[in-house]
Amino acid sequence: MSRVGKLPVEIPSDVTLTVAEDNTVTVKGPKGELSRTFNSDIKVELEDNVATVTRPSDAKEHRALHGTTRALIANMVEGVSKGFQRNLELVGVGYRAQKQGTKLVLNVGYSHPVEIEPEQGIEIEVPANTKISIKGIDKERVGALAANIRAVRSPEPYKGKGIRYEGEYVRRKEGKTGK
Repeated sequence: MSRVGKLPVEIPSDVTLTVAEDNTVTVKGPKGELSRTFNSDIKVELEDNVATVTRPSDAKEHRALHGTTRALIANMVEGVSKGFQRNLELVGVGYRAQKQGTKLVLNVGYSHPVEIEPEQGIEIEVPANTKISIKGIDKERVGALAANIRAVRSPEPYKGKGIRYEGEYVRRKEGKTGK
């Protein structure tokens, strides 16, 4: 039995979860609404503000989908109630970020500034010129945008310069040695 899959998903009082006939789960909360269609083999049941996920058999495919489905539903519930946030920091001389309208403009050592436009429902904040905060209700989209921003100039191992996740450890290498 999947350890993650058999855990129930607690649904807060300000969140509503509905399951349609085609196994589409819709979650509405104070921050917004998320909807996703899951495999028809996996059953999602709702009773007394607790959602449970069950699988029909111990087949490899069903075991794989069981925990994944439960985790995705739990992330949807958390997203519409609390939201998700990913923080990035810029390390390097002259590296800075700024917001122009909804766009994020990065100056990270290239001959041109890099502009990034967030998707609908994702918000980018720049609390300081070396810090970036990405917020939204969909964990997958928040993480994907953070990864795309980090990929503009990922941290290099010699000086540690680049865009990194907050708290990320960059393994440093020793440079050249002279004779």
